[in-house]
Amino acid sequence: MSPDVAAAVAAVPLHRALGLTDEELAAIEGKLGRGPNDLELAMFSVMWSEHCSYKSSRPLLRTLPTGGDEVVAGPGENAGVMRIGDGWAVAFKIESHNHPSAVEPYQGAATGVGGILRDIFAMGARPIAVLDALRFGDPAIPGPGTSSTASCAASAATATAWAFPRSVASWSSIRRTRATRSST
Repeated sequence: MSPDVAAAVAAVPLHRALGLTDEELAAIEGKLGRGPNDLELAMFSVMWSEHCSYKSSRPLLRTLPTGGDEVVAGPGENAGVMRIGDGWAVAFKIESHNHPSAVEPYQGAATGVGGILRDIFAMGARPIAVLDALRFGDPAIPGPGTSSTASCAASAATATAWAFPRSVASWSSIRRTRATRSST
């Protein structure tokens, strides 16, 4: 690492380098009644990450129905379960593996599918198919979130390894538009 890069990294407060906002740091300090040590700060950053806490998607997830007469098991650690009639129920699970897949596309997606299968098994159900609905960033903009080939291959390989068919394999990329301001 060059001295310039090292100096720039050292200048960033640790909580921000770990992906926590100033507001989250204040919440941690409030919970602990003091400032966190480096290990505690790292643990909070993992547990409050997008991967573990869905902090950016939670507001959208809250708009979905979670209860009712046909709900056997609502949102929680494992898969949700709904009655479908005649003594049958169906278990559903979704997984956001955006950060692991951005870091290592093949393994991130494979562990995402594996986690979904695990959570369905944990509810006493047997998966009958894997539904892939993968979304990626704009491929025209380099960086994480655009490695669709490896993620799609991993999803297919994981389903195949468990001998579950893939009922749908869809993916899309999100095109970002950049607004330009006229100087006139």
